[in-house]
Amino acid sequence: MVIARGTTPKAEETRERILDAALALFQERGFDDTTMRDIAEKADVATGAAYYYFRSKEDLVMAFYARAADEARDVVPELIGRSRDLKKRLRAVIDQKFEQFAEHRKLLIALVRIGIDPKHRLSPFGRETEPMRSESIEFFRLAIDESSTNVPKDLRADLPALLWMYQMALILYWLFDDSPGQKKTKLLTDGTLELVVRLIQLSALPLMGPLRKRVVALVRAI
Repeated sequence: MVIARGTTPKAEETRERILDAALALFQERGFDDTTMRDIAEKADVATGAAYYYFRSKEDLVMAFYARAADEARDVVPELIGRSRDLKKRLRAVIDQKFEQFAEHRKLLIALVRIGIDPKHRLSPFGRETEPMRSESIEFFRLAIDESSTNVPKDLRADLPALLWMYQMALILYWLFDDSPGQKKTKLLTDGTLELVVRLIQLSALPLMGPLRKRVVALVRAI
């Protein structure tokens, strides 16, 4: 976990300024080509001060993850609460993440090679990112709860994690989508979300019970 050093308002302002400088340089130059010295210079602090607040560029990325989680916590529940329609609720969660990550796309592209290794501390599937991952999954649970769609009880426990994985697949596609304004990602999201919601609705039908149980059992097994 990132260690937040200093608790005074001035220390917090310095820490945030360093993080802002790092994110700007990651977007401008890329993660690999940015050094801690570069970040300190842009933030107008000594290099030693940058290392005092963040031991490495990886710590800065973890701070970015934490900031993103804080921002989502402030807005996602309200976005979900605007409608009881499940598709609109899921779309609100997904769109918020795209909007939040838009200005950091270059950094996230650089981190893709890290993300596939769950043992790396910056991987969205890793141990150190588990608190943020769990909170993101809970947003999908919130979207399901009190929606107008009847979700079978035996599917409710696993569906939020499955929807989070679906969102991660969309983000991965978005990172490599070179169409103008990533329009292909929007088309993919529109089409697949319609299918996802339709499958959830169909899963509640009595004749789908045996198949649904087999799917749930398979998901839990893996």
